[in-house]
Amino acid sequence: MGVNITSIQTSSNGVWEGDNPLNFAFPLLIIQTTLILVVTRILALLFKPLRQPKVIAEILGGILLGPSVLGRSETYMHRIFPTWSTPILQSVASIGLLFFLFLVGLELDLASIRRSGKRAFSIALAGISLPFVCGVGIAVLLRKLINGADKVGFSQFLVFMGVALSITAFPVLARILAELKLLTTRVGQTAMAAAAFNDVAAWILLALAIALSGNGVSHKSPIISLWVLLSGVVFVVFMSLVVRPIMRWIAQKSSSEHDVVDEAYICLTLGGVLLSGFATDFIGIHSIFGAFVFGLMIPKDGNFARRLIERIEDFVTGLLLPLYFASSGLQTNVATIKGGQAWGLLVLVIATACAGKIIGTFVVAILCRIPARESLTLGVLMNTKGLVELIVLNIGKEKKVLNDEMFAILVLMALVTTFITTPTVMAIYKPARGATEPTKRKLQPDQSMADESSTPSRYGTNYKEDELRIMACAHGPGNVPGLISLIEATRSVTKSHLRIYVMHLVELTERSSSIIMAQRLRRNGLPFINRRSRAEVHDRIACAFEAYGQLGRVIIRPVTAVSALTTMHEDICHVAEEKRVSMIILPFHKRWREEEGGEVTMENVGHGWRGVTQKVMKHAPCSVAVLVDRGLGSSTEKLVAVGQSVCVVFFGGPDDREALELGGRMAEHPAVKVAVIRFVEKERVDRNDVKLQPSPEKSTNSYTFSTATMNRQEERALDDKAVAETRRRWEGTVEYTERVVTNVVEDVLEIGRSGQYQLIVVGKGRFPSNMVAGLADQQAEHAELGPIGDILTSSNSGVASSVLVVQQHDFAHAEEAPASKVGPSEEDADQIRSDQV
Repeated sequence: MGVNITSIQTSSNGVWEGDNPLNFAFPLLIIQTTLILVVTRILALLFKPLRQPKVIAEILGGILLGPSVLGRSETYMHRIFPTWSTPILQSVASIGLLFFLFLVGLELDLASIRRSGKRAFSIALAGISLPFVCGVGIAVLLRKLINGADKVGFSQFLVFMGVALSITAFPVLARILAELKLLTTRVGQTAMAAAAFNDVAAWILLALAIALSGNGVSHKSPIISLWVLLSGVVFVVFMSLVVRPIMRWIAQKSSSEHDVVDEAYICLTLGGVLLSGFATDFIGIHSIFGAFVFGLMIPKDGNFARRLIERIEDFVTGLLLPLYFASSGLQTNVATIKGGQAWGLLVLVIATACAGKIIGTFVVAILCRIPARESLTLGVLMNTKGLVELIVLNIGKEKKVLNDEMFAILVLMALVTTFITTPTVMAIYKPARGATEPTKRKLQPDQSMADESSTPSRYGTNYKEDELRIMACAHGPGNVPGLISLIEATRSVTKSHLRIYVMHLVELTERSSSIIMAQRLRRNGLPFINRRSRAEVHDRIACAFEAYGQLGRVIIRPVTAVSALTTMHEDICHVAEEKRVSMIILPFHKRWREEEGGEVTMENVGHGWRGVTQKVMKHAPCSVAVLVDRGLGSSTEKLVAVGQSVCVVFFGGPDDREALELGGRMAEHPAVKVAVIRFVEKERVDRNDVKLQPSPEKSTNSYTFSTATMNRQEERALDDKAVAETRRRWEGTVEYTERVVTNVVEDVLEIGRSGQYQLIVVGKGRFPSNMVAGLADQQAEHAELGPIGDILTSSNSGVASSVLVVQQHDFAHAEEAPASKVGPSEEDADQIRSDQV
């Protein structure tokens, strides 16, 4: 039984009044939206290991919910997706689409496109031209073989098919490149530039297709199409000459001096999106074209575009946009593709789309002297369809240019071509990582290294005593004072030059803003910011460190890593290897700050960042230090390390020896006072070693210790030698004391609570002394910091000092496992083996 849509009411009176909410527009829309979001999110999780873009899950979710699968049940379709609800769902989804196209316009920086050069333009032109010609050929074939295709105007059908096969989805491609760590490679940068050219050309072609199509009938007067096109040109000129200066003025008013953009400007911009959409719809071009052009008009070089995106993108891309792509799936009925001929046409369309893009791009890239493997990779990347393709197809169906069967064929073509992009690129292309020179991977010198230090090294400056390379990572501006204070404390004013690589860690999300940052900076761990581009990069972290670098004898090299948290450690470790740094400094995922009233507040940047720290400590190619910041550098005095007191807590083992070496370097700074406190056991206990055994049943939040076999007597000898060397080298500048252990936890907390030190440096203790090994069964709060670091950083410890936990790089200690204490052993010290198996 049909339903008169004019009789549909918005909301019900409730079930107690006898109403079925599913017969009313708004409750049904809530159910539809919830169902779509749940299904698409589940599919997105399933496809995540395959590194597929989210749009794949959204389209498949719609197909699953639509007539192809669940929709085969008439009861389900009549209840959940009745015919009368379709205009309502599509209207809401179209609002999301309108603002999404505005975000796409914001992502495209026309200035950077112009700077991309002839190579990117040539590749984009070939990537459009050949598929467009192939699309025209396919269109001729489809008109003959598919029933009803010849009822549409010939020119409209040709243009729509050409656009459908030639388009490249810039937003999807950007995320695929970031996921594959290709954003900063030559292939990635060329693909981004070519896709940007392609995107602009595609929208122009789409506007042409819409102007020609009208309502899909073939007898429309050509004069009307000409008027539509001329009106579109006038609209673009008006936006460029009138709207762009207004938006530039608004962007300047919302400069970086203001942390919050005035709400009036946000409302004005959002209203501009709607009005632009109405204007293009009014003249006969789809409303999304107006929103896209309006996005292009907003300046990309300030904070206004970024803050605007932060305000609206989560709502648009997280809630409204999935409705649009799911509605595409709901309209896709795979059952309309019947018989061998229809499925043969599907294979032909997919093959033609892939061949046109890949061959066209490959040939021109080869002519541009790009290596064959990179050229082939470019072709595969440019074959990405996804979002924009679906928009084109939906408009084609809306304009009655595409019937149900052709629509289903082209939707499946878009799905397949996008799905194969990531696995194909991973199979054929691996970016060259280049053979790196041998690296000084830790601060503490090896004996062989010490022998070589007096002579010129074949390994370059990294092995010389006059330069120390450190990479400092930061989540945000809040990490800067503590990191600068720590780095300043390690700066020798007498001999050692510091080269600091400052890596700003930016989480790559589905948000457009992260892609904008990746595109604007063109950085992902390899190309560092140079002097020419500094004016273009509004990065407070880089600016703060570069200002600090002017103090002298410190060379600053800023870089931004844009990556998903799950793979962020790969970028950090790769840059550390490439730049041959000796130590990576990571900020802890919690920071403590003292407010004006004296109240101390704790900020947690998230569990995901804790995972990054854990992975870096496991895979780092050099030593790692984790800074637990409790206000280090929060004042101007501390920032320049005036009167800073540092305590090195030494129990023994490789990690503690590395912490001792770092403390010794700090002692060279005249404004830093260093104290070394060595904990020792009573004589009778020293003969008995605490033995640990692996405990796989322990939780992941337990302390882990090295599984390497080591000789305790040799370790004690190395500890004694390191302490003696420290006392000899920095005699008179380092205050050295020994304390007999009574209670390890209380003794360490006593130092932390004393308030004498701004910074306490400890080793992680992966190969622990007897004293630290005795803490193996203690409940861990921050297991990655080791037993001593965890005691000092515990939330209820009462410690006010900042803590630096040091882990020395050593291949012998690479494997770690949780362990349990099994008690002392009476074996002779020469025969005592490692704590772990």
